[in-house]
Amino acid sequence: MTKRAAVIATIGGLVLSSPSYADLKLQFFEGAPIDRFVVTNIGSCDIEAAQVEIDFAASKAGLIFDVTGSGAGVEVFQPFEVTQGALLLADQPSISDGDQRVTLNMTGLATTQSIAFTIDVDDTAGTREITIADSEMNGTTVSLRVADKIYSAVIETGAQVTLETPDCAL
Repeated sequence: MTKRAAVIATIGGLVLSSPSYADLKLQFFEGAPIDRFVVTNIGSCDIEAAQVEIDFAASKAGLIFDVTGSGAGVEVFQPFEVTQGALLLADQPSISDGDQRVTLNMTGLATTQSIAFTIDVDDTAGTREITIADSEMNGTTVSLRVADKIYSAVIETGAQVTLETPDCAL
């Protein structure tokens, strides 16, 4: 075997032996009063039935969901509405006005697939309660539960986070 062929074979072996991941990305897009979340499988393998939880309890701005015209939210409201990937959800989540947590029960999420939904998010610690700055999402926890495994990440900068999983054995 020539030196060049040996190098190519080694590189090919490294590429083929590198682990595959089922990473998940959550993005938040401010759009007062209709805010949007997008959950995307950015990994290299499919995710089986799982739950994705968004938890505002430790958010910098005391974020809440504002889904009705009365209750904890301010001014305008927007109920939960799936805008992409509705068939990937086992059911509609139950969200009450003022809740700080939502769980999406997914039937599965193939590589590059997304679930997107709109809802109104208000802050309870700021001066502009209906407009959420990226930094106000800081402290929000996002978790992925697959079977008996839980993977979590905290939004620290910006309005997005990537949940990294150890491998594709999901």
